[in-house]
Amino acid sequence: MPVSSFRSPSPVVDRLTGWCAGRTGGRILTAASWVVSPLTSPSAPDDYLALLDPLLSARQPAGRVVAVRAEGPAAATLTIRPGRGWTGHRAGQYLPVGVEIDGVRHWRTYSITARPGGHTLTLTVKADPRGRVSPHLVHRTPPGTVLRLGPAQGEFTVPEPVPERMLFVTAGSGITPVMGILRTLARRRRPPGDVVLLHSAPDAEQCIFRDELTGLAARSPWFRLGLTYTRADGRLSPERITALCPDWRRREAWMCGPAGLLDAAEHHWQRADARERLHTERFRLVPPLPQSAAAIGGRVSFDRSGVEAEAPASGPLLVTGERAGVPMPYGCRMGVCHGCLVPLLDGRIRDLRTGELHGTPGELIQTCVNGAAGPLVLDV
Repeated sequence: MPVSSFRSPSPVVDRLTGWCAGRTGGRILTAASWVVSPLTSPSAPDDYLALLDPLLSARQPAGRVVAVRAEGPAAATLTIRPGRGWTGHRAGQYLPVGVEIDGVRHWRTYSITARPGGHTLTLTVKADPRGRVSPHLVHRTPPGTVLRLGPAQGEFTVPEPVPERMLFVTAGSGITPVMGILRTLARRRRPPGDVVLLHSAPDAEQCIFRDELTGLAARSPWFRLGLTYTRADGRLSPERITALCPDWRRREAWMCGPAGLLDAAEHHWQRADARERLHTERFRLVPPLPQSAAAIGGRVSFDRSGVEAEAPASGPLLVTGERAGVPMPYGCRMGVCHGCLVPLLDGRIRDLRTGELHGTPGELIQTCVNGAAGPLVLDV
């Protein structure tokens, strides 16, 4: 999944951010750029509503953390009340989340563990000791924190009508999207016919949702649970899946977990001529382009703003504009919502995700995922 960060584009914004934090306890830090936007460009009514409360914005959706619950020693569930810009989700989808850390907005994606249709949504995050954002969310995000929300996305979902026989195979935090699906299935008026979940974790203490899963299995005739603790039992291999669920070939299957598990399972299903019945979800970042492919950059002219700036070889045009003080439109900052579209007047651009060169005069381009491929002119 893509990741991006945002830093205040000028000292003026930084000073206004500090003033806002002092006046409001930090509740409108994310609106600092909108404070100065009316000084340089027209603002929509939505911008002024966001100054009063970020949750009032429909253009830049946000949510407020209302509760944080520990899920073992290194994970937590955040309950979030989304604002008026939230458009809902389907069980099994993931959500881009914008987190402010030391004045920088970082975007990450996390699976939604709540069933659709409620007044709140939940994200269950496992802290990666090598990361910056997940430990912050798990250990240093109190109730009241405002998070930016992108649109829910992903096709790791259960179709309608729901298949009668289903198999879910998960490992570690791969349980999170499946938990949203199971909670949704459990609330159906007509429960599914036969659902098996095979989940692995290092040990019982690190098994996220263990009590909820065992409770669901105890009271639901349609649901069977198989837990594998890898420190005692070894990994959840295709052979173990076959032993725990002998009729796996005849089930529609969903699998989420480490790449090794998914690779082995895809090969296993392929050999059984059942690959079309296996649906997988992989947690990954978009890999950076090789420097040789991305090393172009160029001088960018922001035509209507009368500003020029040098764009680095692999830097998004959105960030280049913000650092030059140009009021750039933006949304999810991840290439999903298309809230950053601006017209390209001249020049060529490079897609930072794929390395593809493109660009024709008048084309609307996503500035958050495209960089300069030589000199160019933007209509902003």
